[in-house]
Amino acid sequence: MFKHSGRLYLAIGMLLTTIITHAQHPNILMGTLRNPNEPAIAMDLKNPNHIIVGSNLDNCFLSHDGGYTWEQSRIFSSTLGVWGDPCVVVDTLGNFYFFHLSNPPGPEFIDRIVCQKSVDRGATWNSGSGIGYNSGKNQDKEWAVVNRNTNRLYVTWTQFDKYGSISSGDSSIICFSRSDDLGETWINPIRLNRVAGDCLDSDNTVEGAVPAIGPNGEVYVSWAGPEGILFDRSLDGGDSWLEDDIHVNDMPGGWDFSIPGIYRANGFPVTCCDAGTSQFRGNIYINWSDQRNGTNDTDIWLSRSTDGGNSWSAPLRINDDPPGKQQFFTWMAVDQVTGYIWIVFYDRRNHSDWHTDVYGALSKDGGESFVNFKISETPFLPNPDIFFGDYNNIAAHNNSVRPVWTRLHEDELSIYTAIIDTALIAVPVTYLPLPKAALNVQPNPFSHAVTITFKLHQPSLVNLTIYDVTGRRVLYPIQNQWLDPGKYIEKMDATRNALVPGVYMVKLTINDSIQTYKLIHSP
Repeated sequence: MFKHSGRLYLAIGMLLTTIITHAQHPNILMGTLRNPNEPAIAMDLKNPNHIIVGSNLDNCFLSHDGGYTWEQSRIFSSTLGVWGDPCVVVDTLGNFYFFHLSNPPGPEFIDRIVCQKSVDRGATWNSGSGIGYNSGKNQDKEWAVVNRNTNRLYVTWTQFDKYGSISSGDSSIICFSRSDDLGETWINPIRLNRVAGDCLDSDNTVEGAVPAIGPNGEVYVSWAGPEGILFDRSLDGGDSWLEDDIHVNDMPGGWDFSIPGIYRANGFPVTCCDAGTSQFRGNIYINWSDQRNGTNDTDIWLSRSTDGGNSWSAPLRINDDPPGKQQFFTWMAVDQVTGYIWIVFYDRRNHSDWHTDVYGALSKDGGESFVNFKISETPFLPNPDIFFGDYNNIAAHNNSVRPVWTRLHEDELSIYTAIIDTALIAVPVTYLPLPKAALNVQPNPFSHAVTITFKLHQPSLVNLTIYDVTGRRVLYPIQNQWLDPGKYIEKMDATRNALVPGVYMVKLTINDSIQTYKLIHSP
């Protein structure tokens, strides 16, 4: 395939970053449509180039190149109305589902959960099906998951007898429903929790139910409430559940807490399961945040179960900074190919005021330990008068990792993602600057052939690698070669090397300095 003869045909598109010190994980603005917040992301696992992100209230962001470029639009088609809490999932047929609260015509408000479906990757959406209607009651804070073996859809949420009621006669419960026909119809809701909460939308309210699917179709869910974090499971697709909920953690300080500069904040638990083929298959993970260490020291936590949820590990603190800083709005994904656990959260470890970064954490050992890494290129400063939403989100598949988060700049909200370079996480790097104009690429973009030229000013260890958008290495033209000072010309013929049109990434490493480029191979 390749010989290091100084000739390699290579397509190199738009420059994303220069030296790694500038941006390890390139940040990409997705959009600012209607002051978006609460982003939810779904990646088509059969074609990770196709990604859809939903945000409040009815914003839809579409990418067909793995998250490098985005289109933004609105979902207008629900006759049941739209009122926030977006959740996006995708099945194995490529159908995307956008779940949200309702806002129907007339006096009723958030009277059901709504599921809208797109069969054309977000270009159009159906009118939507209703879930859990119960006259006079309010349905809130839903989340959904797909059983990828059967394409069954599962959704859990909180039902309020009357949202905001102070009456002791009004309560909140956790509800579950299922669709066996790709979101067209739903079974009658099933109550999961044994101990009801109040309706005040605070610590004594049961909220934050996020379902997950086990290796054999088990349905797992946890939530927060007056007893802390509780867990329930079904082994028959949701027909029956445990008689008694399993206690996971007390969640000291409750799920409803204050973060300076943030309109409101919560530490709701996120449940995930490794249903793949890794050595951690069957592990269940619950990720949340709380203030057990003080109101000025919110932390991110994880507990895991290796026995189907019967018992849970002691909470592991995920953020690895010294005590005394704020970490909040956490979300988690498990890569079902690798078994790696990915967590995203806001972080103020680098600041003594409200300035906020976005951090990630990665575990490759089934939740035994985590490595932290900075995702955002620059911090932002929130405004306590601007609603920031209640969560961020993250998707991961076969080392293609895309976090999404809300950012504020000059009182304008926006949604961002990042191209996570998994090769850079937990790898110690000594940053040696590359000489200016060390690298030149022509033409850019390309259709047939491209030439890359770089110059070495001293004997150096060189690697040149090409990745697809999932992070999979497709070509390795220069592999750990010590090269003498001088000019090097590498060329590649796209047809000869079977590169299909699409987006790629090229990484040039000279000693410990790295340059990363976006590759655009057009037909």
